[in-house]
Amino acid sequence: MVRGSSTDGTDGTGSTGGTGGGTAPGAAAYRERVLPSAGSWVAAPALAALAGLAAGPLGVGVVAVVVVVVAGVVAAVLLAWSPVVEVADGELRAGRARIPLAELGAATGYDGEDARQQRGPALDARAHVLMRGWADGVVRVEVTDPDDPAPYWLVSTHRPRRLAAALQPRG
Repeated sequence: MVRGSSTDGTDGTGSTGGTGGGTAPGAAAYRERVLPSAGSWVAAPALAALAGLAAGPLGVGVVAVVVVVVAGVVAAVLLAWSPVVEVADGELRAGRARIPLAELGAATGYDGEDARQQRGPALDARAHVLMRGWADGVVRVEVTDPDDPAPYWLVSTHRPRRLAAALQPRG
């Protein structure tokens, strides 16, 4: 059953790719902070420059402060909106939501046009979704718990094949 909320990011950084093989207790089979693409980071200096232009009549010192503050705020917001996706300790964690791996079935990674289809026309309104527009890939993982109202989870990722592999049952 879905636990928590995935409306905003969680703490933690970095990413590791796993293949779903045996991992030590507590070790992550997969961990990724779904960071914005390089193009998204252009927003920080662009907005800072626009704010600096608006503050121009107030003097060079004010412009410098406005540029630094606006760039910092935009960067902080982008980081805050970057959720961590992790497979560890018998759970899939996507943002603040978590579900036991025992309640999950098949996992499939999609990118390109296939990912667009999963995010759009093929999306079931009942699905649990953690989506970030800056991540092209998604993983769809079926939920096998009959009491869970979500038929599957759809999770944004930069590495759909690695995440899908980490979600495969261990033998």
